[in-house]
Amino acid sequence: MSSTVGQVIKCKAAVAWEAGKPLVMEEVEVAPPQKMEVRLKILFTSLCHTDLYFWEAKAQDSVFPRILGHEAAGIVESVGEGVTELAPGDHVLPVFTGECKECAHCKSEESNMCSLLRINTDRGVMINDGQTRFSINGKPIYHFVGTSTFSEYTVVHVGCVAKINPLAPLDKVCVLSCGISTGLGATLNVAKPKKGSSVAIFGLGAVGLGAAEGARLAGASRIIGVDLNSGRFEEAKKFGVTEFVNPKDHKKPVQEVIAEMTDGGVDRSVECTGNVNAMISAFECVHDGWGVAVLVGVPHKDAEFKTHPMNLLNERTLKGTFFGNYKPRSDLPSVVELYMNKELELEKFITHEVPFNEINKAFELMLKGEGLRYPAFKSCSGIIEKDGERLELEKKRMKFRAIAF
Repeated sequence: MSSTVGQVIKCKAAVAWEAGKPLVMEEVEVAPPQKMEVRLKILFTSLCHTDLYFWEAKAQDSVFPRILGHEAAGIVESVGEGVTELAPGDHVLPVFTGECKECAHCKSEESNMCSLLRINTDRGVMINDGQTRFSINGKPIYHFVGTSTFSEYTVVHVGCVAKINPLAPLDKVCVLSCGISTGLGATLNVAKPKKGSSVAIFGLGAVGLGAAEGARLAGASRIIGVDLNSGRFEEAKKFGVTEFVNPKDHKKPVQEVIAEMTDGGVDRSVECTGNVNAMISAFECVHDGWGVAVLVGVPHKDAEFKTHPMNLLNERTLKGTFFGNYKPRSDLPSVVELYMNKELELEKFITHEVPFNEINKAFELMLKGEGLRYPAFKSCSGIIEKDGERLELEKKRMKFRAIAF
């Protein structure tokens, strides 16, 4: 057994004390996992636009002080009561949403919206006892979407942990915990384009590029990227995008432009911006009779989607998706295998690196919108035991990726 099992662990974490203020590297205490919880040693983690959104407190009920972070990869350090599917030493991805495997959603083949563990951005405590597992000098530090991966150790509900192939490089697959899988699954699991079909992708940020990668894997012959930033077009070619449309370059609505380009409309479209006008355009640009539009982006709470009913009656289909319809525990391991089999290319999603103790630089770069990714690394090492065997970890680096949307 590891010497840390059942003990409080002291480690480094980047703490957000106030909205919009630089994160502070602190020594935090991480309590042992309780019933149906797992304590993880985080080796690589990424910075997503959602972290920035809640750090800036644009949400109504942002909670401070808290430890942000929700895209990561690590190793199980210890498990709490009732955990049978995971053991110390397992390689895992923590996920912001979960899969209890017991509720109606988890038992359904059509849903991944677990009733128990669905994302909750307001809750800063563990669901088992309503308490935090982080503290500084006895004062609680709150969790973020059940993951809080900007810490060398974190505690997560077992239903939000996906066990993966131990041979998978954690510095690459850590990016599968959120945005890339969301876009990838929106295309592969929901839009389901046929080989040789045409697909329009609205928004070429990380999620949109994940959607484009899905279209490439599906064998789409035409992948049309739509974005207001023409500077993204060259980079998007690496993800299979074959043509580009900037709505600002046209006097007519972009859906009409795409319809003219494709003899009536694309076979599939995936909207990844959250802008309601882009959502409407994504729907109205698909071909009548068989076109399918998938909405991924989260709109403003007061936004209204308006289209003529005939667009539906003419046999266009409108769908929505959450996390690409992937069930975290059941499906993410297979996404990792897509990478291991050299089908899914993750390296091209990662472009920048900065040290963990300079994580604020990653936030600054993301705010400037420079480049695609801004990972930060921190050296860390340790020893974990599994089945009585000591597994010595090589010196690893904690990685941070920031997304420019």
